Amino acid sequence: MTGDQHGFRARFLAGETLYGTFLKIPATMPAEILGGIGYDFVVVDEEHSPFNRETTDRIVLACKAAGIAAIVRVQSKDPAQILSVLDCGADGVLVPHVTDAATARDIVAAGRYRGGKRGFAPTTRAGGFGRAGQAEHMAAEDRRVTIIAMIEDPEAIDNIDDIVAVDGLDGVFVGRGDLAAAYAGSDDAAAMVRAATEAVHAAAGKAGRTVAILPGTPEDAAAQARAGSTAFILSSDQGFLRNAAMQAQDMMSDAVTHARKG
Repeated sequence: MTGDQHGFRARFLAGETLYGTFLKIPATMPAEILGGIGYDFVVVDEEHSPFNRETTDRIVLACKAAGIAAIVRVQSKDPAQILSVLDCGADGVLVPHVTDAATARDIVAAGRYRGGKRGFAPTTRAGGFGRAGQAEHMAAEDRRVTIIAMIEDPEAIDNIDDIVAVDGLDGVFVGRGDLAAAYAGSDDAAAMVRAATEAVHAAAGKAGRTVAILPGTPEDAAAQARAGSTAFILSSDQGFLRNAAMQAQDMMSDAVTHARKG
């Protein structure tokens, strides 16, 4: 883990092994801590956490200071939401519920200048607040911005070959939690999630797209790496806090209990 946000898209596309985590706490310190540890990226979770445009903006700035890439999971494919976080300087977007090629083309268009429909605004953090000229800014942003589709619906699995074939889409994230929820009424939901994950890996491998995943255990991480995943979202800042707090309480309470008995 290098913890360097510069060239994140190039590293992602090259299939380097990258480690990140979701950020769900609307504060800057978690990003700074994770950058100091050496994580490669964070995913600012606007979809499921209480972020607004200003908190995301501050966290993106903290990521730049800490040398860690900032990907933002936006709430939807709405071009205005994608534009907002990219203008803040986010290194990319993770877009939920991409179910077909048309949606994939829409999110690519929202995030790209050349061949796309991204609104032009060089007087943002992404444009150096006006430092870069138009052509320079557009070319730099199209090189820099990483666009990742979340594959988390049965419909997306049915359309996976068409989705990963969309030009300008950099990779996919396999949302096994949402897939498990979608398949929950089936007789063997776990097997269906495994088959769906295998289908995504197979299609992405043929199309040359990077696969990101959230592993449940070290053994699962190894299995997904063998299948073709190269970007791993390990947990969330809330999860890390909860697990560390539980571990500390258990360890200290055991020590105190033994001491008082002695």
